[in-house]
Amino acid sequence: MESHFEVRYAASPREVKKMDTQELRDEFLVKDIFKEDLLNFVYSHYDRYIVAGVVPVKKSVVLETIDPLKSEYFLQRRELGIINIGGSGSVSVNGTHYDLDHKEALYIGQGNKDVIFSSKTSGNPAKFYLNSTPANKSYPTKKIGVNDVEVVELGAPETANARTLRKYIVNSVVDVCQLQMGMTSLKSGSCWNTMPAHVHDRRMEVYFYIEVPEGQSVCHFMGQTKETRHIWMQNEEAVISPPWSIHSGSGTSNYSFIWGMAGENLDYSDMDVAKITDLR
Repeated sequence: MESHFEVRYAASPREVKKMDTQELRDEFLVKDIFKEDLLNFVYSHYDRYIVAGVVPVKKSVVLETIDPLKSEYFLQRRELGIINIGGSGSVSVNGTHYDLDHKEALYIGQGNKDVIFSSKTSGNPAKFYLNSTPANKSYPTKKIGVNDVEVVELGAPETANARTLRKYIVNSVVDVCQLQMGMTSLKSGSCWNTMPAHVHDRRMEVYFYIEVPEGQSVCHFMGQTKETRHIWMQNEEAVISPPWSIHSGSGTSNYSFIWGMAGENLDYSDMDVAKITDLR
């Protein structure tokens, strides 16, 4: 076996109100995503979302199905998004090879049986970050390079949230069932992401924090708008955001994060914004 998985069940706002710090972290924080030569999965019952990572070093790694899927192969009823945050690598899809350099992405549609991850060199291996959702239609596999993304400039230095948002896997860039993925990078001197905070009851989200400098941290805020909680996070850690929860963060330095979403609505702007002064 070249994979390991963990299952996370869904929790309601009523349950989360009673959780202490460790319980919140156990429920929503995803640590140690990257394992050498091993696909490491977390299967969430929120929209059946899967987060995974793999670092091929000594060998190529095959995408295998996991028991919760009860499927012949991983993408039998799923689609997959991949963003490489490491060195150069490649992904083979049914024998077709796609080279992925740093911060390049690949969308793989439902029904593709053979997927293999490789690094160009073991000294600077690829780090493939994976998000997967159920799919009811097969769309073509597509590579998304750094020049193929939609770029949006947001925020301002005055409010410490100047940031660049890059949309990789969205329906205006690639045909997709329900998965959406992108990357947001905070500019020097800014620390707040996704502020004003919002919820989108029609889909859930996962944030994966990267490029957090050594010795620095990000405080991720979650919970209902009038009942917020927080989780302190380190570099290359992810957090699961339920559809009833805000998702926002502030770092002790600037940083980046990969966001991934799934649900019944592909409209990126579909969100219910909370006034900053209404947060509690």
